[in-house]
Amino acid sequence: MFGCECFWWSREREFYPSQPQPFSLPSPIPQWPPAPPGQGFASGKICLGEIEVQKITEFECIWNCNHLRGKSKGVTFYRPVEIPDGFFCLGHYCQPNDQPLRGYILVARDVTSTKRKTSAVCASMPNPPALRKPLGYTLIWGTDSHPNGCGYVWLPKPPVGYRAMGFVVTGRPDEPQIEEVRCVREDLTESCETCDMLVETDSGLSKSSLRVWNMRPCERGMLATGVCVGTFFCTTYHSSGDELNVACLKSLDSTLCAMPNLDQIHALIKHYGPTVFFHPDETYFPSSVPWFFKNGALLFQNGKVKGEPIDSRGSNLPSGGTNDGDYWIDLPDDEDERIFLKNGNIESAELYVHVKPALGGTFTDIVMWIFCPFNGPATIKASLMNIEMGKIGEHVADWEHFTLRLSNFTGELWNVYFSEHSGGEWLDACNLEFIDGNKPIVYSSKHGHASFPHPGSYIQGSSKLGIGVRNDTARSKYYIDSSTRYQIIAAEYLGAGVVTEPDWLQYMREWGPTIVYDARSELEKIISHFPIFLRFSAETLFDLFPTEIYGEEGPTGPKEKDNWIGDERS
Repeated sequence: MFGCECFWWSREREFYPSQPQPFSLPSPIPQWPPAPPGQGFASGKICLGEIEVQKITEFECIWNCNHLRGKSKGVTFYRPVEIPDGFFCLGHYCQPNDQPLRGYILVARDVTSTKRKTSAVCASMPNPPALRKPLGYTLIWGTDSHPNGCGYVWLPKPPVGYRAMGFVVTGRPDEPQIEEVRCVREDLTESCETCDMLVETDSGLSKSSLRVWNMRPCERGMLATGVCVGTFFCTTYHSSGDELNVACLKSLDSTLCAMPNLDQIHALIKHYGPTVFFHPDETYFPSSVPWFFKNGALLFQNGKVKGEPIDSRGSNLPSGGTNDGDYWIDLPDDEDERIFLKNGNIESAELYVHVKPALGGTFTDIVMWIFCPFNGPATIKASLMNIEMGKIGEHVADWEHFTLRLSNFTGELWNVYFSEHSGGEWLDACNLEFIDGNKPIVYSSKHGHASFPHPGSYIQGSSKLGIGVRNDTARSKYYIDSSTRYQIIAAEYLGAGVVTEPDWLQYMREWGPTIVYDARSELEKIISHFPIFLRFSAETLFDLFPTEIYGEEGPTGPKEKDNWIGDERS
């Protein structure tokens, strides 16, 4: 269990008193609104078709590995416990010691086994069992001289037509019991890949180092069926990790019965909706899309000199199609009207919410989009210098977002994705700041509106050289509470007619004009500000900065982004 009782636990605590401690959200999770019959959001179990899975978060410690060439504080390997009757372990769990103890393992049961046993006609159940015991185990790596005791990593040997889901760790050299795990029929699995290396150990019995990673399905996104088991992948220097010999589960449940209904979505947003803080020196604030349209935004088309006013709903925008460059949105010609529109209107702003399944419907992604009428100029950092640019970094309209990923087993907030210009990062809930219970804080960077988890200055460029674009974040009196100021704009899995998508969401062209700068001229301006010892060639400097700062290109709307259907970039 989370107390991690194991054979040498007391001895470890004498030398390593700071073992990972369990993490929990700041406030209890509420009782979610009930679901109609046949739906099972936050019910604790999810049916994937022939397999039903349950999430286990209670563990016992198997082996703690601390001596890692001074690169980290090591990892601990865990075995899931308190597995319900009829369910079986699929593999063990591993996590870093410098993070709170917070993870899960899926355990599984064959929901067709009872039917198969009671069926009088075997031909009616042609498929073999969904789960089978391994034939044995292969020792992948082991050490009998580690300061923290012995550790051995084993790979289950699956029967023909089955795949292993994860590795097994023991504190003794004896091969694990056959009953320890189950393998899964191959057609009920998906391919997976490694992500986030957890550890690289010292040499073991095979005189080779052990490398350990987290795993995730290769195909991810709204339509993907791969399900994370929560297990880890490992290999040694003497073996290749290119072809993974373990797999993820596959969801065959097209009904997505574990996803939240509309009432539950509103309850989730009310409970977890982040507070978005803007920098105290921010000039270009967000607004609602209707406010942007009503206050002077114009629709332009190739071949036409004048722009056309846009209806507050965006009903006269061209709908559908692709971003062919034939249409774009721009600010009005009058300078006072342009400045007024650029500054936005935070009082009207709201978060635009897209709700979609993730990881085979075992998680829900609540994607929150925020619209700003204008993206301000960049500030360049070069060593101790900060150079505020004139036009570099500016563009009309700015769409940014962050994503809450919630467990469909319990409704618990699991992690948050922070979109940061052309990239971003996932952060576990234990690494977030919270306000007013379980609501995370999101910091919007000055002028650029990228999302970050903590206040400070984030440099986009070369951290080694100390040169890049500044992203400054801080708390201020300017903020939006997304738990109350939001609009659900899409939730396709709920079916037609449940959520009405706004007209402007169907506009697939650019929300601002495209203006290309003379890149070399702009670079020379930047270089001229640098001390002589920091000056680079234009070509070298060009590689250090994101290319989007050298010109204005209006962004496309949310539906044109890769993450609308796909997963977040990380």
